Amino acid sequence: MSICFSWTQVSTNQSFPNRLFNRITSQVILLLAAVIPQLFPAQSFAAESSTRPNIIFILADDLGYGDLGCFGQEKIKTPNLDQMAAEGMKFTNFYAGATVCAPSRCVLMTGLHTGHCEVRGNSASNIQRLRDEDVTIAEVLQDSGYRTALIGKWGLGEPGGGEAGFPNKQGFDYSFGYLSQHQAHNYYPEILWRNGEKVQLRNVVNKVKTGEWGSAGWATKRVDYSHDLFMEETSKFIADQKSGKPFFLYLALTIPHANNEGTRGTGNGQEVPDYGIYSEKDWSDPDKGQAAMITRMDNGIGELFKQLKSQGLDEETLVIFTSDNGHHKEGGNNPETFDPNGPLRGMKRDLYEGGIRVPTIARWPGHIQPGSVTDHVAYFGDFFATACELADANTPKNLDSISFVPVMTGHPEQQSEHDYLYWEFYERESKQAVRKKNWKAIRIPMFDGKVELYDLSQDLGEENNIASEHPEIVKQLTKLMDEAHVSHPNWKTRGKN
Repeated sequence: MSICFSWTQVSTNQSFPNRLFNRITSQVILLLAAVIPQLFPAQSFAAESSTRPNIIFILADDLGYGDLGCFGQEKIKTPNLDQMAAEGMKFTNFYAGATVCAPSRCVLMTGLHTGHCEVRGNSASNIQRLRDEDVTIAEVLQDSGYRTALIGKWGLGEPGGGEAGFPNKQGFDYSFGYLSQHQAHNYYPEILWRNGEKVQLRNVVNKVKTGEWGSAGWATKRVDYSHDLFMEETSKFIADQKSGKPFFLYLALTIPHANNEGTRGTGNGQEVPDYGIYSEKDWSDPDKGQAAMITRMDNGIGELFKQLKSQGLDEETLVIFTSDNGHHKEGGNNPETFDPNGPLRGMKRDLYEGGIRVPTIARWPGHIQPGSVTDHVAYFGDFFATACELADANTPKNLDSISFVPVMTGHPEQQSEHDYLYWEFYERESKQAVRKKNWKAIRIPMFDGKVELYDLSQDLGEENNIASEHPEIVKQLTKLMDEAHVSHPNWKTRGKN
């Protein structure tokens, strides 16, 4: 709440008592103007606005911190996402839920970090799925009157693991795309899924791995490019929205993830219909494909913004863009060509910053200051509380989630902070990480390995392990890692489970 007063200088021809009265009155008014905002600070978004926004959450797949022009990329062209940043807010300290696909998406959907959530790694379908008792942000928004849709890659439930994990069982009114992340490697699949039913495509696939969910492999006949189908479905979904009822769209794109099976079979896993503006570059084909995929994604997002404007939905819609983890080198591409992690160390499957710090932009005309930048430390789990506040819905208890609505809408003084953020990872030698303020600790392997310590305020590239210089800090952060992990029978590694 803010109050503004104005007054006009009193004429000196007035009598002394009148001039004295006006002078005292003006001083009282100035005092009230200073005090009242402190007594009645600005309220939350839900209290300030009677309009609940549409929410679009766009998730790229394996996009690095430095893969966008607005985050420092010089070779790959992303004019629409750069414009999104110019019209919105860049988050420079935003983290994925994990360093690989499935657990990162689980954190996003449930608001629980990887020490607490159900899906903590990429694994077999019988454990890489949500359960009936898991509460997703889609369920909460659906119960609050939102139309909900998932378009793209799900990865949290598929045939063979029970239908409880299907997106339509987890709060989505509509779904179209991949259920299995294995099938999602192939940009030219033989089928996709709409509301739990198979949709036959015109592609012919050399199948390497098959299941009830479809198959992994690469196409020998390429007709239907899945990313283009996702953008077409998105356009149809937006076109169907009528005023009066808000919507939540989770647009989970697969760009620029590699077709891992295609890489092994053909040497080029960066599948794209054409190389576009990069066709004449003296780069390898996988590098051309990497760049063309990102620019193709950027073009589609530009069309999405045009549609929001043409339908009068632009100012009613919050759009958030980010990536599920750091960059990859799985498609035959050379990361040195584009410097995809920018100033950060590491990549996908690392818990160094390059594996988990992701490029993030939020745009909402009239509510987010254009061209703004925040260094507020947030992560995927915070989307749950954020969406609940925007939707005026009750946030479930015991989440690892703090709304970032205050900082996003220009009230940083009201922004709550996490005591710490936590990640764990089960592949390879396993590892854990915790960030508390500017201190970052990584333990490899989990539970009983050696702890590395970095001061991110002085060493963003995590080049200097200073654990030996700060034993008390190491002890404090090690204790946090121990406390953050709650054992789960499905997720085990050597030592403590």
